[in-house]
Amino acid sequence: MYFHASQVKGIKVLEPRISNHNIPLVYLSAKRENTLVYLSNAVEKFCKEKRFAYEGIWSKWGPYGFDSQGILQYEEYYPNALEETYGGVGGYIYSCINVEEDLDFELKIPDAIASRKKVHVDSCEIINDALADILRAEKNGQIKIIRYDDFIAKREKWLYSIIKSEYSEAINHPEYQFFLREKFAKYLD
Repeated sequence: MYFHASQVKGIKVLEPRISNHNIPLVYLSAKRENTLVYLSNAVEKFCKEKRFAYEGIWSKWGPYGFDSQGILQYEEYYPNALEETYGGVGGYIYSCINVEEDLDFELKIPDAIASRKKVHVDSCEIINDALADILRAEKNGQIKIIRYDDFIAKREKWLYSIIKSEYSEAINHPEYQFFLREKFAKYLD
C-alpha cells in the first residue's frame, strides 16, 4: 500500500504533475506518516494569510529530511514553525494499492516511489488537523521533530548561509522572497 497527501478533496485518480524534478510524476510513500508534511506548504500558507498576491506556482518549503534509520525528521527553522504550518490544516491521505513505479527514476527518498503513470485511488482518509496527526506520529516514534531552540543552537550558521542563498536565487519567486524576508529578516540584513 502507498500513500499520497493532498488538500484536494475527492481525487479518484492521481495524475502525474510537474514538481521539483521537472518531469510529470506521482509521488507516493510506503509510510503514511511521511505524507503528513505534504498537507501544508509554509510559504503558500503564510503568504495567503498575509494577503500576499501571487498567481504563479508556489515555492515549496521542506524543512525535513531523514535520519540514518529512514525516519522523517522535521526541523523548525523559525519559532513555532510546525504549529504555524500545520495547526488546523486539514486534507486527505489517499491510499493506493497498485502503483507502477518508475524504475528508471531514482527518487533518493526513503520509502518513497514515483510513477509516470496515473494511479488509481483505493481509499481516502480525512485529516482534520495535520498538526495533531504529526504530533501523534512523533509520540509513536514514526517522525522526529527538532524544535527551534534545539535546531538553532546547533545549525544557525548553516541556516544563515542557506537563507541568503535561497533568497538571492529566488528572483523569479516573489512569494518565496516575501516569506524569507518576513521569517528570516535578521539573516538578510
